[in-house]
Amino acid sequence: MQIKSPFLPVLFFLAALTAIGVWLLISRQPPVPVPPGEEPPLTLSLKPVTYADLEGWDKDDQSAALKALLRSCASMLKQPADKPMDGDGFAGTVGDWQADCRDAGGVRPGDPIAARRFFEDRFRPFSVRVGHDADGLFTGYYAPIVAGSRSRDETYRVPLYKVPPELVMVDLGAFRPALKGERIAGKVEGNRLVPFASRGDIVGGALSGRGLEAMYLKDPVDAFFLQIQGSGLVRLPDGGLVRLGYAAQNGHPYTAIGKLLVQRGLMTRDEASMQTIRAWVNAHGAEGAALMDENASYVFFEEQQAEGAIGSQGVVLTGGRSMAVDRKHMPLGAPLWLDIASEDGSRKIRRLVIAQDTGGAIRGAVRGDFYWGEGDRAEAAAGAMKDPGRYYILLPVPLAEKAVRPKAQSAPAS
Repeated sequence: MQIKSPFLPVLFFLAALTAIGVWLLISRQPPVPVPPGEEPPLTLSLKPVTYADLEGWDKDDQSAALKALLRSCASMLKQPADKPMDGDGFAGTVGDWQADCRDAGGVRPGDPIAARRFFEDRFRPFSVRVGHDADGLFTGYYAPIVAGSRSRDETYRVPLYKVPPELVMVDLGAFRPALKGERIAGKVEGNRLVPFASRGDIVGGALSGRGLEAMYLKDPVDAFFLQIQGSGLVRLPDGGLVRLGYAAQNGHPYTAIGKLLVQRGLMTRDEASMQTIRAWVNAHGAEGAALMDENASYVFFEEQQAEGAIGSQGVVLTGGRSMAVDRKHMPLGAPLWLDIASEDGSRKIRRLVIAQDTGGAIRGAVRGDFYWGEGDRAEAAAGAMKDPGRYYILLPVPLAEKAVRPKAQSAPAS
């Protein structure tokens, strides 16, 4: 059970004051001018397309995606209709999606023809672009199964921690719309919000002896990669399985250690995969441990009684039909048509998925992390995935009509 602190409300209040002070400082900074001859930063844009433009649309089983959508809909139907959706503003409010959510429940389960008809009748597809470029990077993730125990002994010595009571998490978007989707975390010292302990500090014992251990694992590398994935299953010595899910993060930015290995010339970009990175870390002892600590981000876990991994939208993910996105650009709960192909042509993914999760490394308008599911087969597929591709968002018809409606022209000056 997570430890509660009677001082936590005070800490949140102090953190909010600190954050407001930071924003006031930011707001006083003059805008950075665009140097002469340079274009301003490219922004997300939507280009209307037809279902005939979606290669493979008529071959996909959209009923599998509809099952995932219903999980998102169960969450959205509980929310206030006037709550803004995530993303760049084109997705409207939750209320703009609720009628379709209610009708989705009336589609016969497992019927691909009925599901396809539902999406074609109720949604319109748009190509997602940054400027004129529709291409982006797509990776994969999964829920690992690792060996662990509830108690520490000579075999199980690597702790995974629950959320420390002093950790303060601040949703910056709650204070300033321009910071929607951004979060910080830390702890309060005096009247200041300061950084929380880094991965290296925590692995070195910064939280030990406080009863915060959620589980003990055999292998520190298992613990590291479980945190990267954000959730997983722990196989206990008696064979039982315990699901651990993401509960919080220490607030430090995520650093991809594979990128560090490539930058240092220790492997090429083509060689870098989850499997090769793990093998390098295992083969280099103290040097491998130090490399893991260069990723200062640390994830805290909680036990979950659910039928699968739970994403950032608070719903169970569906292997092969859920995806993590940057919610600053894409709304959680939205259907997305994927068109992904590995550079060597060995892997193609053309299917309808639902945006239901986020990730520390998932940043950008055309960027996705494809959820493969649980276990060894999912690990093999996810670890090797680092593919170019594009996606198309499906918007409810009323929102789609707004998106394509020409903006009113300003009246000429008299």
